[in-house]
Amino acid sequence: MKNRLVCLTGLLVLTAIAVPFARQAVLAPPGVHPVSGRQFAQVMSAAGAAWLERPERIREEEPDRALDVLKIPPGATVADVGAGSGYFTSKLSTRVGPAGRVYAVDIQAEMLRLIGQRVKTEGLTNVVLVQGDVDNPRLPPSSLDLELLVDVYHEFSSPQAQLRLLREALNPTGRLVLLEYRKEDPRIPIRPEHKMSVEEAKLEVEAEGFRLSQVDESLPWQHILVFTKR
Repeated sequence: MKNRLVCLTGLLVLTAIAVPFARQAVLAPPGVHPVSGRQFAQVMSAAGAAWLERPERIREEEPDRALDVLKIPPGATVADVGAGSGYFTSKLSTRVGPAGRVYAVDIQAEMLRLIGQRVKTEGLTNVVLVQGDVDNPRLPPSSLDLELLVDVYHEFSSPQAQLRLLREALNPTGRLVLLEYRKEDPRIPIRPEHKMSVEEAKLEVEAEGFRLSQVDESLPWQHILVFTKR
């Protein structure tokens, strides 16, 4: 009788633990972040790569100013995650110099092909192409000084898995940096699902072992959100 009571008590405890997780799964349908409730945006295909190279981008986003804010030293090892056509890969390559390294990560083979063409045309010798997965950036552990995600985090379909592995890839003092269009500003002419608020980003990223250490609003359209390992 005593053993039956012990088993019954254990079953009740397990049920009490399992039910909240089951409810969470019901409340977080596919395509919705379980922490913030944010709807994931669709990934830009390689067919839209020309938009990444538009001349207006210099005025609208001021990419060089963004990199100035980050103060990336020569010799650094960095990753351009969701590198697209390699627009920022090229700039990062120049910043880190011949002693540094840039991992250009994308999940689309066609985007990596475009980056490969750019690397060849511009003679970049410190760029490594990485075919990532939707849930894995495929980066070496404890190796990176900086991971830069420009207008891409909001498109992740498995953001929690990605963040956990991105955290593993950072060295102890490394930084994860998101550039995201400001959801707080309705005047910015970007679709709402391709914007993020500081509150959303903080909530989601800090849930995976990071700390928001810097918010810079000096760019015309984007937040610069700097996270470090907690």
